[in-house]
Amino acid sequence: MQRAISPFVVLLMMLVFSPLSNADSIKILAFGDSLTAGYGLKKNEAFPARLEQALKANDHDVTVINSGQSGDTTGAGLSRVEWALFDKPDLVILELGANDMLRGLPVTATKENLSEIITLFQAQSMPILLTGMLASEYYGQEYKAEFDAVFPDLAAERNLMLYPFFLEGVAGNISLNQEDGMHPTAKGVDVIVSAILPTVEEFIRSSVTKP
Repeated sequence: MQRAISPFVVLLMMLVFSPLSNADSIKILAFGDSLTAGYGLKKNEAFPARLEQALKANDHDVTVINSGQSGDTTGAGLSRVEWALFDKPDLVILELGANDMLRGLPVTATKENLSEIITLFQAQSMPILLTGMLASEYYGQEYKAEFDAVFPDLAAERNLMLYPFFLEGVAGNISLNQEDGMHPTAKGVDVIVSAILPTVEEFIRSSVTKP
């Protein structure tokens, strides 16, 4: 699924980014769907806000930008990457794919879209933390196995840090999800943040240079 890259994006790709120093304040772009956006939650309860709070509590000088869009598939995410670049982030947490799975979209398209998104961010020398998603068994074991493999395969192919399952500790737990059974409550978000925090801190450390 090849798409032509707009002249605007090509121009952005020509910008030169200096290496990120650990003396700098770090801007992290949380780029995803409703799980990032904070569907059904207050702004300060959403994943980006709670992650920023947790990182600051551990003495990280960071801003986490909420670039989540409810309902986004990987294809929809691909179409708005160039707008996300206006925020000039230093690092990216990429969380997409759940809606592809829920709609039973072809796994090959999901992987190709994610790969193109990764290419656009990497063209700006932006390190990426890829967060994985696991399929339900609704579409059968073959689909599940193919979908589940997308994220570790991409991480290996594109040399990315991987957090295997974004909803670790929350998926399937009624007490941590809203009535729809798919979106975490504020308490569920805190569980997600607590689980992913060590990986994000390692991601930050591995992405900065000494001043």
